[in-house]
Amino acid sequence: AQVILQKEMLPHISMAEGSESKKAYFFGYMIHRLLLAALERRELDDRDHFGKKRLDLAGPLLAGLFRMLFRKLTKDVYRYLQKCVETHKEFNLTLAVKQQTITNGLKYSLATGNWGDQKKTMSSKAGVSQVLNRYTYASTLSHLRRCNTPLGREGKIAKPRQLHNTHWGMVCPAETPEGQACGLVKNLALMSC
Repeated sequence: AQVILQKEMLPHISMAEGSESKKAYFFGYMIHRLLLAALERRELDDRDHFGKKRLDLAGPLLAGLFRMLFRKLTKDVYRYLQKCVETHKEFNLTLAVKQQTITNGLKYSLATGNWGDQKKTMSSKAGVSQVLNRYTYASTLSHLRRCNTPLGREGKIAKPRQLHNTHWGMVCPAETPEGQACGLVKNLALMSC
């Protein structure tokens, strides 16, 4: 439980030992803001504000996938070690570490776009990776800067599809696909970030 509180909960504050008081203050601040909003003493945060958005970039996505696959590998090694102890066999590291666990997991996620474990397809995110469009240089840049809003395409809510004032200079106002994904798939402006 201590490791989860230290490494997984609020990792942007600190992951070092002794940072529990900083995390407790921030947690109290979040509860304070939630109570003020519930008591209608402050306005609710605008969910379409660009400052409140988070972009899942390639590095953290790959790191999370690798962490999950490495955890699976260590569980497999632990099970093999337990089996060796129970059957009184000698532990062989080359048999314990299956080289294909991480390789096949990364290949599967990058090839299909289903980000997560192969066996748990319900919990994995779909459409994370795509084949890069190389028709022209402009289409390649556009494809690299594409942002996908994780909302249902069949929804009739207009607010997430519209441009917000804070998107000025950050999101291209013209480039969005036609059809159901209109406004939900946005592209970062060329001169932003």
